Amino acid sequence: MRAVVQRVSEAQVKVAGELVGSIDAGLCLLVGVMDGDTLQDARYLAKKVACLRVFSDDEGRMNLNVSQVKGEVLSISQFTLAGDVRKGHRPGFGRAMEPQGAEELFELFCEELR
Repeated sequence: MRAVVQRVSEAQVKVAGELVGSIDAGLCLLVGVMDGDTLQDARYLAKKVACLRVFSDDEGRMNLNVSQVKGEVLSISQFTLAGDVRKGHRPGFGRAMEPQGAEELFELFCEELR
């Protein structure tokens, strides 16, 4: 699994112009599920993200995680993180997990993060 983590003051995601999720301050995550990923991978990544110390403490040091600052998390499934651009100019997505299995692992990841 791969995740792009962005600390945000607010974030939202729209599908076909319709708002499907939004948060105030916290983390916006793009999560890609790859072939071969397991339940253990999803749990590990969720714990890793939850414990990332990317928020500033009273001294301005990045020492706090998202729960310590009472932040929110917006997770977005993003198969393009499995893209391979080593050959040619068109990305290949053969390393992305098939949709049904990816959805299960993504949902487990989100549940573990809660």
